[in-house]
Amino acid sequence: MPKHYDVAGRTVFITGAARGIGAGSARRLHAKGANVALVGLEPDKLEALAAQLGDRAAWFEADTTDADALERAVEGTVERFGGIDVGIANAGIHMSGAVATGPVDSIERTLNVNLFGVWRTDRALLPQITARRGYLLNIASLAAASHAPLMAPYAASKAGVEAFTDVLRIETSPTGARVGCAYFGFIDTDLVNQSFSQPSATRLNEMAPGFLRTPAPVSKAIDAIERGIERRAARLWAPAYVGPMLALRGILQPLVERRMMSPRARAALEEALRLADPAQGHVRHEDPVLGVASPGPGVPAPSR
Repeated sequence: MPKHYDVAGRTVFITGAARGIGAGSARRLHAKGANVALVGLEPDKLEALAAQLGDRAAWFEADTTDADALERAVEGTVERFGGIDVGIANAGIHMSGAVATGPVDSIERTLNVNLFGVWRTDRALLPQITARRGYLLNIASLAAASHAPLMAPYAASKAGVEAFTDVLRIETSPTGARVGCAYFGFIDTDLVNQSFSQPSATRLNEMAPGFLRTPAPVSKAIDAIERGIERRAARLWAPAYVGPMLALRGILQPLVERRMMSPRARAALEEALRLADPAQGHVRHEDPVLGVASPGPGVPAPSR
């Protein structure tokens, strides 16, 4: 395969394509000549984006917890465009909460969407990707290497995505296809903005370095995805600080723990845990399906 993998004339299948990084990637890759299959849970947003992009776009409503729905989306994409060359397993959610007090259903759905949803997506796409010597990109997070309080199911799922992708990369290599993993820090998406608006997260963020408190533009993630596809990269990340943090992961987590468990941070941590307890009445609405990304009825999205 050439070093530069051109998406023009190829077909890209994207989950979580209704908003954020998924929608932005679809626009970027479509502009470079790709056919795009938009897959997600918000049909109005998917339909509007597909109509905006035109004939080289199709949309399919599918929850990544539903293997049959994903198979139908793959089949529909193949029927429409003749095959799938690139897959981006981007769908993911976040539910705020501590391990001891977070709603069980929310914790289990986060794991089901973020980890098992990636597995279901990959499983549905692999016959196409391998047959066409294409590229499969799984979206993980810096949270795969840095595990912060109130993010246990999210961090666990993203660490699982990383490990799953590492194994799949090796298993797939004899076919000529390539598999990549994307690691993103805080990006200016609905998921991050709504997460930051939770009183518990606001309290914790007061102790975070400034560069972590300010989400990077969505374009940074889209740029990384575009470059990653062109190189069929094993790993990609954004913003730039994520790379060194991944390289230093052996000391990163001990430093996070030392900082968060220090006497200076104890009061803030205790308050954040209290605010994250639904029984205390300080948790903003979280959609049971979409998590924090959807503010819910009567709850405005935070302004930025």
